Amino acid sequence: MKVDVKEMSERLAYDPAFSDYDFWRALKSLDDELFRIEYERRPVPMELVFARAILRRARNARGEG
Repeated sequence: MKVDVKEMSERLAYDPAFSDYDFWRALKSLDDELFRIEYERRPVPMELVFARAILRRARNARGEG
């Protein structure tokens, strides 16, 4: 599986269907889940790492970072 973080984040950043709150809420949920995984000493799924990277880059592309 090849994940193009740059392409996906740019597409998401300019999608008018996502509000600033949507980005904040998604990142908060991901951070909470990653904290729970770390606390329980489980392996971190790479999908969550990629999702967080995509959301952070998209938020920064909008100028909200």
